[in-house]
Amino acid sequence: MPATLTPTEVEPLTIADRTFESRLILGTGKYADFETMQAAHRASGTDMVTVAVRRVDLADRSKGSMLDFIDTERIQLLPNTAGCYSADDAIRTARLAREIGGWSWIKLEVIGDEKTLFPDTMELLRATETLVAEGFTVLPYTNDDPIVCKKLEELGAAAVMPLGAPIGSGMGVRNPANLRIIVEQATVPVIVDAGVGTASDAAIAMELGADGVLMNTGVAGAQDPVRMARAMKLAVEAGWLAANAGRIPMKLYATASSPLEGLIG
Repeated sequence: MPATLTPTEVEPLTIADRTFESRLILGTGKYADFETMQAAHRASGTDMVTVAVRRVDLADRSKGSMLDFIDTERIQLLPNTAGCYSADDAIRTARLAREIGGWSWIKLEVIGDEKTLFPDTMELLRATETLVAEGFTVLPYTNDDPIVCKKLEELGAAAVMPLGAPIGSGMGVRNPANLRIIVEQATVPVIVDAGVGTASDAAIAMELGADGVLMNTGVAGAQDPVRMARAMKLAVEAGWLAANAGRIPMKLYATASSPLEGLIG
């Protein structure tokens, strides 16, 4: 632990050559309005948010643009390739983001099925290889498959982002065993992406060893997005602290909280 941190503080998250104070990454879609999005971002403490290149005009700096409601001095934009169904389409979209705004970081999504929004593994691997070779910092969204995550890392992904559950489902981490294996074998950060519905889901992901959590619908779709954003901030911090505190082992039978040994009869 860095000397500047106390035992009750959360270590910053380093991805590639950048360090982030928050381990919570939020999206920018599905909010009722830009003001609510901005308030949720502030309440969450996030310093990185995703922006869909195909759905948002990143070059639009006119009054009322979404970018007017993001503090880009503090928050890093992470363009994503949401809505792409082939490697070629995702590669073109990433190149567009770099051309428009100079963004070399990309959250890579290559969807294989319109109903489940599960990734197309073969196309994802192909797009990752190409974009890494072109100098992008690639953060790929993938299935919770340890083999695929390892292959993405070997191709040069700066982090791996396995889903906890299908996008927007709110079901939380459905396969904790796979997530633990992914974390155990990874030498790059593991960010749980998709499926988080409430604060306990985020805490569980972190307790399983994830380095961070990315979410959009869980906050934007809540009845009170700002309160939920604050809850997610606290949950991610609590989960990281618990994971690094060393929990007690699980036992089948009770152990007295106040031991009887040594008491005078």
